[in-house]
Amino acid sequence: MNRALCSGSFDPVTKGHLDIIERASRLFDEVIVAVAINDTKAGLFTLDERLELLRETTGGLPNVRVDSFRGLTVDYCKVNDVRAIVRGVRVAGDFDYELQMAQMNVGLAGVETLFMATNPLYSFIASSLVKEVAKWGGDVSAYVPDVVARKLAAKLDQA
Repeated sequence: MNRALCSGSFDPVTKGHLDIIERASRLFDEVIVAVAINDTKAGLFTLDERLELLRETTGGLPNVRVDSFRGLTVDYCKVNDVRAIVRGVRVAGDFDYELQMAQMNVGLAGVETLFMATNPLYSFIASSLVKEVAKWGGDVSAYVPDVVARKLAAKLDQA
């Protein structure tokens, strides 16, 4: 089976993330969307909330499954027979960082990284920016799926 991994924090999942996931799902037999657990990063959404939002927003893609992992991405790839990581690249700075990671991943485990240029409609969207705008009452509905916008508003109202 031709399997790929799209990993990240997805805090929260954006339309940019979903564009990459959907496009990858057309290229691979299976795409695993995995939330990387980073104990040093405090997320707005809990791991369970992120997994739920990903399942809801990718539910229409039958060859996409959602998971989570802790540790090295390449270790997850080895255990799950994943030979390719798909990464969206928005700007040159993304590429500089992602290239180093890609070279490390190939060196550690022979896992290839495929860079997918972000759709220009989503090239400026970042989860951190979405959270910042939403925190100050800005409308982020153009940048995240409806379910995410609702959960984001509810989460920030509680804060």
